[in-house]
Amino acid sequence: MNKRLAKTCMAAACAVVVALASLTGCANNTAAVDETAAKNRQFMASVNQVMVDMQSALEDFSDAVGSGDVVSMKTQAGNAADCVEALDKLEAPDALKDIKQDYVDGVTSLQKSLDDYIALYADIASATQDAAFDWSSYSDRIADIKASYDEGIEKLQAGDKAASEKE
Repeated sequence: MNKRLAKTCMAAACAVVVALASLTGCANNTAAVDETAAKNRQFMASVNQVMVDMQSALEDFSDAVGSGDVVSMKTQAGNAADCVEALDKLEAPDALKDIKQDYVDGVTSLQKSLDDYIALYADIASATQDAAFDWSSYSDRIADIKASYDEGIEKLQAGDKAASEKE
């Protein structure tokens, strides 16, 4: 009977060890999921900060346009370029790389529209009677600037939509 009791105790002990090992494995999986979620949240928080900075640059650019201040326009376009660079440098978790690309493409397109607007504005401002501005190209250039801007907004919206679907 002692042998039988010993075998039963041994079987029970083995079952407890297997159960504990399974629980530990589940806990490790939960920790991995928590770590992945934390990295995703951190990345999205960093993206959000860059977007706040980009919004500020766009608002300040708009103010500079309103006052006709080309120097400030260039400064704000430079700030937008800094946002593109900052966003491009962010390390995206694998699951969010496509979202990062949408955001990078979006801010790049917005920044291009700012640069193109400055170039147009400078061309108009530097025109003289001897070297007049070619007004026949004006509407095409404005359309290109608007298309770049709209493309940037669409990419950012696509990134936002993709991010919200991953939650």
